[in-house]
Amino acid sequence: MSSPRDAPAAAQRGIQSIEVGGALLKALAHHGRPLPLKDLAARAGMAPAKAHPYLVSFGKIGLIERDASGRYGLGPLAMQLGLISLQALDPVALGSPLVEQLAAELGHTTALAVWGNHGATIVRVAEAIAPVHVSVRHGTVMSLRATASGRLFAAHLPRAQVMAALRAEGEPTRIEPELATELERIRGAGFARVQGLALPGVSAMAAPVFDSSGAMVLALTVIGPSAQLEGHAGRHAAQLLAEAARGLSAQLGCREAA
Repeated sequence: MSSPRDAPAAAQRGIQSIEVGGALLKALAHHGRPLPLKDLAARAGMAPAKAHPYLVSFGKIGLIERDASGRYGLGPLAMQLGLISLQALDPVALGSPLVEQLAAELGHTTALAVWGNHGATIVRVAEAIAPVHVSVRHGTVMSLRATASGRLFAAHLPRAQVMAALRAEGEPTRIEPELATELERIRGAGFARVQGLALPGVSAMAAPVFDSSGAMVLALTVIGPSAQLEGHAGRHAAQLLAEAARGLSAQLGCREAA
């Protein structure tokens, strides 16, 4: 005998009133600040008279609370659930299927890098059918000056961490004016790109992934022949990469990305 959990998600019967009331919670989460009843109901696509009973019930269990001005915001239970969810998220586990998908879509090697003890470190690699023959393996530490993922971390991490990584690389522990300008450009653009620095004829582009605190936790990187990462193809790859990084950031609780 089959059980409800065996049935396809689309065939399972839910409780419609909970789904309707959930629109109010989604509206509050998306707006990010308390709202008057009229505005909250409008954002959820319902009349205030219909929304009010839901808000009363949500208030009784702590999902929503009403402040002194009469505005409705997320309550303590909603905050607790959010924190528990964020603590359970693993950025690398969430990003691993993404690099496989991007490698298949773009036809280029795609990788995830985290900030490790020695700097920007590759932790996942998905090779395309015809991969570029560069040394991109799990555990590879990427140069802060000559790689897209390294520059991306250098642009977003505290200066003390960057200086320590430069010392570990045996590099001069200073940021030259030219590199400082490039790091400022990366912060403004939200994107890093290098052409032929680590290996002639090979380019890379990287987009940052942020967590709920706004800290950069991953570099999502695409590596391929320079000729194939220029012009329309390069813009297409950059767009997909940036969209993937924003989506992953949103999953990790980054409100700006959401």
